[in-house]
Amino acid sequence: MTTSAGPRLLGATEVRRLAAELDLRPTKQRGQNFVIDANTVRRIVRESGVGERDVVVEVGPGLGSLTLALLEVVARVVAVEVDDVLAARLPATVAEHAPDHADRLEVVLADAMTVQELPGPAPTALVANLPYNVSVPVLLHLLALLPSLERGLVMVQAEVADRLAARPGSKVYGVPSVKAAWYAEVRRAGAVGRTVFWPAPNVDSGLVAWSRREPPATTATREQVFAVVDAAFAQRRKVLRGTLRTLAGSGERAEAALVQAGVSPTARGESLEVGDFARIAEALAVVA
Repeated sequence: MTTSAGPRLLGATEVRRLAAELDLRPTKQRGQNFVIDANTVRRIVRESGVGERDVVVEVGPGLGSLTLALLEVVARVVAVEVDDVLAARLPATVAEHAPDHADRLEVVLADAMTVQELPGPAPTALVANLPYNVSVPVLLHLLALLPSLERGLVMVQAEVADRLAARPGSKVYGVPSVKAAWYAEVRRAGAVGRTVFWPAPNVDSGLVAWSRREPPATTATREQVFAVVDAAFAQRRKVLRGTLRTLAGSGERAEAALVQAGVSPTARGESLEVGDFARIAEALAVVA
């Protein structure tokens, strides 16, 4: 019986060779920092918990470091890449380094912040080294767009990882924390050093893992709840009675909605859970 060969993962030499071949100059605008350490991509795949039945969305595959590690483990990888040069080169890289798994890859040339559909079976997981400058909007967009996503693990800037996983009362708890919590249980899954990238970023990186859960039971829409979240954190030092004045139409109506929702009018957004914001949104729809 023959066994298929596993992918040859990319190291620093291969990444630089590919970049030179493509005359690639990584840009901050697109958050291009490529992983050059095979152990790091293996760790990401391991920590994500994906397996042979998973259809994985990868955002920003770049030169293919993480893509190759995923292809060895999962049924299918849908790689969403905004750079046309990188998108065109990725299938060839996979054919060279993982010929037995090349049929598991589908490359989609698109902006992950605005993509509206993906080809093939419904994806079950998101595993990606997200472009750091747009990591939160990309994550929230895909969570909303793809309800079939059950779990995921993403690498983001360390401070963003802290915000996404923060709990009420934390100094870094804010809009990303609450909106991510609408979709999923989110946790920090470790740190990643700067030396595993080329070029090395000037920020530290962190891993964020999440598992899908049902949003709070509410008659309010997600858009209504998120509007309350945005307003509550627009002026962090102000109490909710003041920050929600615009949404409610007046301070009196804002206070009435908060009381109806069982939230103190002098509370601040940093102290509330996602379910609290949902109740406020419901109450505002009645009193406003």
